[in-house]
Amino acid sequence: MNPVMENILSRRSIRRFLDKPVEKEKLDEILTAALWAPSGMNRQTWQFTAVTNRGKLKTFYETIAKVLGRENYDFYNAAALVIPSNDRESRWGKEDNACAMENIFLAARSLGVGSVWLNQLQEISDNGEIRAILTEFGIPAQHVVYGMAALGYAAPGEGEKIPPRKGILKIVE
Repeated sequence: MNPVMENILSRRSIRRFLDKPVEKEKLDEILTAALWAPSGMNRQTWQFTAVTNRGKLKTFYETIAKVLGRENYDFYNAAALVIPSNDRESRWGKEDNACAMENIFLAARSLGVGSVWLNQLQEISDNGEIRAILTEFGIPAQHVVYGMAALGYAAPGEGEKIPPRKGILKIVE
């Protein structure tokens, strides 16, 4: 099978990570893959911020859990969090970031790094407590976060189950 197709078909969402950091070289490659995603009219109004500091991640997770009322939510103890953000005025910002997220997941998989999409900030990016942390991370005030990628090494057995695929595939000739 083509290695690109093999990578696509073997990618799984990982929700249990080992307590092991993602190497900087791999994180750099993953961020580069994000940067090369398609962008509406090639405007590239995005920013990609990776956070690996466990203390900062813990504070961020706890603040999000508090704002959302989700006790003890820790983003699966991910070793790194990639936060794609986009200018709120960008007409295709959400779609651009979705394309970048897919590149992040496929690049991570190709490097042996697990990943999962996190949607929590989509509606709360401008909450005062959340915005203060985003500002500390260097994310511009005019940017919104539609989704984040939790990254790390999969715990044993995690991601091995192959869920059935649903949907209709149709070719009209």
